Amino acid sequence: MIEAKFNINSNEYLPLRDVVFNALREAILIGQLVPGERLMENQLAEKLGVSRTPVREALRMLELENLVELVPRKGAQVLDMTEKDIVNILEVRSALEGLATGLACTKMTKEDILELRSLQASFEHAIEEGDRERIAVLDENFHDLILKSTGNDKLIQIYENLRIQLYRYRMAHLKLDSSITAIIAHHRNILRAIENHDKEEGATVAQGHIKYHTEFILRSLRSK
Repeated sequence: MIEAKFNINSNEYLPLRDVVFNALREAILIGQLVPGERLMENQLAEKLGVSRTPVREALRMLELENLVELVPRKGAQVLDMTEKDIVNILEVRSALEGLATGLACTKMTKEDILELRSLQASFEHAIEEGDRERIAVLDENFHDLILKSTGNDKLIQIYENLRIQLYRYRMAHLKLDSSITAIIAHHRNILRAIENHDKEEGATVAQGHIKYHTEFILRSLRSK
């Protein structure tokens, strides 16, 4: 039986299936619905106060994002991230982050650099307070500002297509306390390269940042 761990937020401008989809996706991404958990249409419909049709449609949408698996005659279950998933996602992210940071080194405005400094300061403050959800949001905002500053719409679009999987991975990683000190240092190095307009250094430190992420999370998974 699915426990009352999340709620639906109605939105008059969205189809009901999208409202259900958003509620379930958020619950998966922040860990309220855990890998392997069964998602039964009738239980979800009863909990969310909707019919089974929007729930069924929402589960199909979640399957397309590789967040759930639909098994014939058995229903749906939340998918876990395998080592292969993590490596594949982060290989792509490494290429995108290296390109984006290199471009940001030559294109980022003074105003955006000031904002990037502010985001980094807020990120470190959130770490001091142990606010995990805010840490994840600020980490995402830091990288998003770099991406936005490239002015490359195609690069941004490709990154957006990976956003959900990246966020899920980021949340999993930031729960591991021993990784935080290194992440602070990486962010500072990225910021310094951008401030110095050093394109090659920016690409190098950004890719090193993702390489560290990959190795750290894989070691953590294998030690379980």
